[in-house]
Amino acid sequence: MLNFRDMTRHKGNKFLKSPLLRGLAVTLAGVTATAGAAVAQQPVETRAPNGVGQTPQRADQTRAPQPDTLTTVDTQVIAADLPPLWAMEFLPDGRMLTTVKAGALRIVAADGSLGPEITGLPEVDGRGQGGLLDVALSPQFETDGQVFFSYAEPRDDGNGTAVASGKLVLDEAGGGRLEDVRVIFRQTPSHSGNAHFGSRLVFGAQGELFVTVGERSDAATRQQAQDPASGFGKVFRIDASGAALGDNPFVALDGALPQVWSLGHRNMQAAALDDKGRLWTVEHGPRGGDELNRPEAGLNYGWPEVTYGIDYSGANIGDGITATAATEQPVYYWDPVIAPSGMTFYQGDEFPEWNGAFLVGGLVSQGVVVLHMKDDRVAYEQQISLGERVRDVKLGQDGAVYVVTDGRSGASQILRLTKA
Repeated sequence: MLNFRDMTRHKGNKFLKSPLLRGLAVTLAGVTATAGAAVAQQPVETRAPNGVGQTPQRADQTRAPQPDTLTTVDTQVIAADLPPLWAMEFLPDGRMLTTVKAGALRIVAADGSLGPEITGLPEVDGRGQGGLLDVALSPQFETDGQVFFSYAEPRDDGNGTAVASGKLVLDEAGGGRLEDVRVIFRQTPSHSGNAHFGSRLVFGAQGELFVTVGERSDAATRQQAQDPASGFGKVFRIDASGAALGDNPFVALDGALPQVWSLGHRNMQAAALDDKGRLWTVEHGPRGGDELNRPEAGLNYGWPEVTYGIDYSGANIGDGITATAATEQPVYYWDPVIAPSGMTFYQGDEFPEWNGAFLVGGLVSQGVVVLHMKDDRVAYEQQISLGERVRDVKLGQDGAVYVVTDGRSGASQILRLTKA
């Protein structure tokens, strides 16, 4: 294993499900708490942390106060009774391209109708946390029609996260096909587990593609998050063909994977660019320790040697260390967890008070977590309770927020959040 350590510095009202009437959207009442002295300026989380005795390195690193005025939302069901989804991306015409976890791309029209499966996808390992995962449009989609998607790829020696691209050709029936599909990235080594695949795909300001992956969860693999020669627990930075960028931090390090951008991550299922074009991620911790980070070139974010929270067994992770000089502290962390999945940076007119905030989907918190930022720190946190596990969050062309629910215990939905 390459030793990198010395080479770098250091719930509200429950959401009521309603079947979708054909061609109609059902509007429900606002679902957040109202503002008041009892809640404003108090943190959302008041339960005891799992990491007993663990203290943040900075006062603003966890349990930020809620804003003075809490935003309330109206929730509209755009589409219901969908197969379990993992991600969504808006097409230029306003339709929604969704990934079905079992291994299909489907288009959801503005009226909520679901198109037929898009053909041409590779085989997907849909077990556990695998399946067809994220989807992103090429920055030049309107001219090249290219779609990029990540998935759990079945292999002779196990499986792993892979990224493929193909040209999306649509038909009049609301379906279509992918042409010239090719795999541009494969996480290595393979592993026979079915957990912690990541993954999110984010195109950077210069057309580079960031790929987030997990460390495959098992005790036997998690340590490889510290190894730049392993594809576990990393952010990768590649071009649209899959090649490493020449200014990546490990291109000159013998034995390292040149695509690696940052290391020491656990399982990143949320990623987005801010208004300065910088990548931010939120990763799953164990029992406690979900982290908001701004991954920078060559830096080590600690997992599994440095982390907040504890193992699922109740034991410490490793030696129970929460900070070292050689690793980066999270910008913000949650203990207990929100279980992050899906993320967007808000810029729009529908929620002016959210401009410059990150909106993070919560699986355990069952809603959208709003992180108001100031000087790259979390100044305020509000949780918009939806009573549904949220799998993805997207900003619509209309300034509204669109949410994909998980569907683990039934059907997925697409919800539209507007100002109450």
